[in-house]
Amino acid sequence: MAITQVSPISLQQQLLENPQAYVLLDVREPFEYAIANLENSILIPMNQVPDRLDELEKQQAIVVICHHGIRSENVAYYLDQQGFSRIFNLTGGIDAWARSCDAKMALY
Repeated sequence: MAITQVSPISLQQQLLENPQAYVLLDVREPFEYAIANLENSILIPMNQVPDRLDELEKQQAIVVICHHGIRSENVAYYLDQQGFSRIFNLTGGIDAWARSCDAKMALY
């Protein structure tokens, strides 16, 4: 199954309209999250996701976030396989968000 991609601009618009529309799941490492993150995002590093599935609800709309969109897409596929039904991948990751939505966000 293909994972639905959401662009930074589209996500930003949707969050402005409804801040509770998505759970923002950041799967980067803590040191990366400390550099740049989206407000109200939840940090669960990629390697911890299998052990922390109970922190997520299967019916929630979840946008998975990483640095460039590769790790997050892999986690999105994993979540889909675990029965999560509304999974999205942030295209280009936090890097694309910083470049297109938040010029003040640190790049790394």
